[in-house]
Amino acid sequence: MKNYILPLRDLVVHPGLTMPIYLDNPASVDALKTASGFGQQIVLTPQRSWGYPIDPDDLYDVGTIGNIVQVLNLPDGSVHAIVQTTDAVKINDIKLVDGIFMADTQKIEILDDSQFEQTIALRDKITENLRNLAGAKKIKMDKLYNVVRNYPLPAFIDSVIQSLNLDTETAIKILSANCWREKLIMLLEQVNLFNETAKIEDNINRRIHQQMENGRRDAILQEKLRAIQHEMGEDNEEADTASMRKKIENAALPADVMDKAKMEWKRMRSLSPMSQEGGLIKNYLDELLSMPWGKSVQAPIDLKTAREILDSEHSGMRPVKERILEHIAVMKKTGAPRGSILCFVGAPGVGKTSLCKSIANALGRKYQRISLGGISDESHFRGHRKTYIGAQTGRIMDALKRCKTNNPVIVLDEIDKMGRDWRGDPESALLEILDPEQNKTFRDHYLEVDFDLSNVLFIATANSLNMSSALKDRMEIINIPGYSEDDKVQIAREHLIKRVATDNGWDVNNIIISDDAIRHIVRNYTSEQGVRGLQRELATLLRRQLLANDGMDIKTEFTIPLIDELLSIRDTCGTTHKIGFGMRAQ
Repeated sequence: MKNYILPLRDLVVHPGLTMPIYLDNPASVDALKTASGFGQQIVLTPQRSWGYPIDPDDLYDVGTIGNIVQVLNLPDGSVHAIVQTTDAVKINDIKLVDGIFMADTQKIEILDDSQFEQTIALRDKITENLRNLAGAKKIKMDKLYNVVRNYPLPAFIDSVIQSLNLDTETAIKILSANCWREKLIMLLEQVNLFNETAKIEDNINRRIHQQMENGRRDAILQEKLRAIQHEMGEDNEEADTASMRKKIENAALPADVMDKAKMEWKRMRSLSPMSQEGGLIKNYLDELLSMPWGKSVQAPIDLKTAREILDSEHSGMRPVKERILEHIAVMKKTGAPRGSILCFVGAPGVGKTSLCKSIANALGRKYQRISLGGISDESHFRGHRKTYIGAQTGRIMDALKRCKTNNPVIVLDEIDKMGRDWRGDPESALLEILDPEQNKTFRDHYLEVDFDLSNVLFIATANSLNMSSALKDRMEIINIPGYSEDDKVQIAREHLIKRVATDNGWDVNNIIISDDAIRHIVRNYTSEQGVRGLQRELATLLRRQLLANDGMDIKTEFTIPLIDELLSIRDTCGTTHKIGFGMRAQ
């Protein structure tokens, strides 16, 4: 025979208890009255849904069967009933008949081991651990003590479950156990878990309380210190606040930036300078005032001087230098770095970065270089929110602050080496920076105000075109080819020999080397498109000859045999530096 089911929300009832139940749901009332009218037992089972279940899957397959002792009908249609539970049952074949759930039930046999020593010891251990929870004020032990002393084991287990407010899944597992010992073991695990959680919470609360007490103590001492300083005429706080106010008023800030600065100053004035928030606001105002608002280098552009600087600092590269001069000519006419962003692409050592520095010299502007290799965090460009610990401005704003002008030459080096990860896409921020239509109102997350980047001359460098199409579309790609043999000889003669002589303590007049000797080094000891390898080999020559001369830069002619002798010295790994057929000799 099928039994009627009464669904209960967030309540698991154990056998051997007398349960008062109040019902106001019409379906629940009908289920109870129908079972009572037929003189049948009723199954109490928890439900998964919040509202009254409408599907058998909304009910758990374990419950408690009991006798309906009393039913009291109230005037508002609700019912107050008393049910005396008898056994835990397994529920099978649940069906919904006329809005009432019915199912077959199978009694879960429970081994009565309540008098065993181990069972009693587990009960005592649970009681002991509950006292610790009561000490932490997590539960009230008054009623539970009475249950422990005067009531049987089922009532004890049910009282503990209700006191700890265990979740339904755990309570169902305890109800389904086949002996009291197993039930108590699972219950002890939950009590211990609550104990550990209570200890952690207690430690956290104690630490927070201590920090609050320390903060209150520091605030009181600071107030006393300020009062003493005020009486002695040494009120530094008021002096600092007045000084900051004066700096803000004297700064040539845009209207929106001035409003932001005054608003933050008012907040700072109401706070203690020794408080964390007061210190953060002061640092913010210092950063805001250090930005070059309206400060620019007004150097006139002279195309003839620009050409002379480019020619003196770089040999060859005639098409590249002509394109640069065209860009400078447009800047002279328009008064702003309008047009495409230049991007120099070439192998390492061909002079991309040094060419950018020469452009800054030709324009008479400040120069800043930002290396983008390995950057994968958007905050490198946009900065951090000032509420974060260790917050700071992005690298663009930092470069402008360091050069103290709003129209420098900023080189975005190795733009093809940027990455991307969960912290954001730095390329999206870079696209805004390089777009003349958007960078007029670039907003750094730390500063929280717009800054005009349209006066900045951005130049990018890359080793390859391994970039997104959107990024390449923002820039004009200028390929810098590798140097020919004659170009390398000329560069060595005009630049490299002087540089390595200075770096290694040589008098350049004591270095005698012919073009054929330089060409011999290029052919046999370097295998690159740039000139870095050539510079390294020249430096090696000078160092080894310096060692042979006992640290004296004696006037020396570096002939081809001497070059081979110095550069063919084996290193500790047994490899020679001489190259044959484009490969290093082993």
